[in-house]
Amino acid sequence: MITYDQLFIAGSWAAPSSPELLDILSPHDQTVIGRAAQAQPADMDRAVAAARAAFDEGPWPRTAPAERIAVIRRLNALREAGAERIASLISAENGSARWFTLAGQPGLTRQAGAYLKAAEEFGWEETLTPSDPASPTRSVVHREPIGVVAAVIPWNSPFSAAMAKIIPALLAGNTVVLKVSPENSLSMGFLAELLEQAGLPEGVISVLPADRETSEYLVSHRDVDKIAFTGSTRAGRRIASLAGEQLKRVSLELGGKSAAVILPDADLDKAVQGLKYASLLNNGESCIAQTRVLAPRSRYEEVVAALKDLVESLRVGAPDDPETFIGPMIRRDQQQRVRDYIELGMKEGARLVTGGPEVPPGLENGNYVTPTVFADVDNSMRIAQEEIFGPVLVVIAYDDEDDAVRIANDSEYGLSGGVWSADQARALDVARRLRTGTVTVNGAPIAFDGPFGGFKASGIGREYGTVGLTQYVEYKTVTV
Repeated sequence: MITYDQLFIAGSWAAPSSPELLDILSPHDQTVIGRAAQAQPADMDRAVAAARAAFDEGPWPRTAPAERIAVIRRLNALREAGAERIASLISAENGSARWFTLAGQPGLTRQAGAYLKAAEEFGWEETLTPSDPASPTRSVVHREPIGVVAAVIPWNSPFSAAMAKIIPALLAGNTVVLKVSPENSLSMGFLAELLEQAGLPEGVISVLPADRETSEYLVSHRDVDKIAFTGSTRAGRRIASLAGEQLKRVSLELGGKSAAVILPDADLDKAVQGLKYASLLNNGESCIAQTRVLAPRSRYEEVVAALKDLVESLRVGAPDDPETFIGPMIRRDQQQRVRDYIELGMKEGARLVTGGPEVPPGLENGNYVTPTVFADVDNSMRIAQEEIFGPVLVVIAYDDEDDAVRIANDSEYGLSGGVWSADQARALDVARRLRTGTVTVNGAPIAFDGPFGGFKASGIGREYGTVGLTQYVEYKTVTV
């Protein structure tokens, strides 16, 4: 049992405005694994006021970039030392399988390393070359912090989402109020402990679990200058409207319904083994999951059979069991949502290849769903168009490469995707034609040095590396 009865406000632990603690339930069996205070609007006011004062009057925005880099290096070292605890906490509160939470730790190191490299090489101040050599003036472009950042993250991958926002925001000299999901109160409480040890000045950062109403209060706060949000497209639209009303800076990393295009010449064994991770990572509760599998008609039934064998081979069970590949959904309502989509697919006329809406035997006390594969799916079906956020794959047939590209792009989303082929040049040609922010070829990992984000309804702005850092700076041109 872990208890956080205080809130991390302005760099230190403080009594919450409400003494009531939220029970954190295990997705595996509904037992209480922790209790934590939840922020109310009054707590947000305290955090934002401290962040405002720290930005307007404190040393952090005026600290040299090298000093800010040193603090983030220290934070990253603390996180690396706590990797096992982080993995355990996320598995316990999210239901994420242990293999996934452990495998994500090196990724967090690469993510941080890419931001640190970008900050070291960033042109914080740049003298422009006049277009007219005879000009008597000289212009200097300053890249300065925006101000107070409200960073709002979802529950499915809390450490990755948190670090993707607070690291560039802090490197740029901003102050931050990080709003986290109530379900992640334990892992994010540990993040607050790490931030406390990292040595940031007073007021620079707060970490507050809170519900949606309090989150909206934060992003609407008049003293917030920038909103950085990861979450559903529906919530992103609401946040964008609030930001538009107040002309706040905003970046949004939203939902996805990514396509995996298997070309006719692909090594099917390698492709399916790759899709085991690309499509079903984190129990399928991932915005980048490649859950639309596009297969050539010439190999369609072969692909369907291979995916059936794969999914049926996966162990579903307790997230802390090293043999488990897929754990429970995070909450009861999420479990029901996924089961409802499976029933919808059957009603829409898709062929149920394996799985179904029934809860796996012996796991009725948890938020479990049976991993499912649908075949004979038309791309217009809701199970092909809407983000299910669970271990449900749909297999769609295509005629030729043009048809595959058309189907892949026939989506309101454009966050991620994959191409599988024995011919790299051919795969790259298809990848270039996909309207999506990230494409991996033959299972390559996402590059943290490159920008990450979405086309269309999958978001606005980018994260990671140099481009991600630019989302947290303003540009000032001084001419003399």
